[in-house]
Amino acid sequence: MAQQTLLQASLGTSSLVKKALIVLGGSALIAVGAQVSVPMLPVPMTLQTLAILMVGFTAGSRLGAAAVVAYLLEGAAGLPVFAGGGAGAAYLMGPTGGFLLGFVAMAWAAGLLAERGVARGLVGTALAALAVSAALYVPGLAWLTAVTPLDLTGAINAGALPFLPGDVVKAVAAALIVSGAWNALGTRRG
Repeated sequence: MAQQTLLQASLGTSSLVKKALIVLGGSALIAVGAQVSVPMLPVPMTLQTLAILMVGFTAGSRLGAAAVVAYLLEGAAGLPVFAGGGAGAAYLMGPTGGFLLGFVAMAWAAGLLAERGVARGLVGTALAALAVSAALYVPGLAWLTAVTPLDLTGAINAGALPFLPGDVVKAVAAALIVSGAWNALGTRRG
C-alpha cells in the first residue's frame, strides 16, 4: 500500500502544474548537484546521486523517475547539466552512459521505497539509500565493460571502488535530510 511521499505530505494533492514543477525542480536539483564537486579520497565526489536520492525519496517513484528523464533529455539536448558542465547525447553513449541511464531506476527505486514507508526514519532511509546506490553499479559497470576495453575487474576497480566511500557519505546525508524533514513536518503539524 502506497504511503504519502514527503512532497505530498507537505504540499497536498498534486495538480498537473504541481507535478510539472516538481519534475522541473527535481531535474534542476540534479543538474546543480552534478556541478558540485567535493574533494574526497581517492576521487572527488559530485552531489549528483545525492540529488537523485533526494528527488526519489521526496517526490516518489513516478515523479522522481520523470525528473531524471527530464534531466537526461536536457543534457542530451545540449544544456550543460552533466557533471563538469558536460552536455550532448554523446555523454549517454560514453563510459558513464550506464550510470546516467541507471539514474532513472535509482530515482524510481528510492521513490518506491519512500512510497512503501521504508524511507522515513534515519536507519531505514540510510539502508534504502545504500541499497539503491549499490544497485546503480549493475547498469553502470555493465555499460562500462561494453564500451571500454575494461573487463569486469577493471570496471569495478575504475568505476565502483573509488566511489564507494562517497556513496556511504551521501546515503547518510540523504537519511539525515529526509528523516529530519519528516520530523520537522510532524512538529509543524504537531
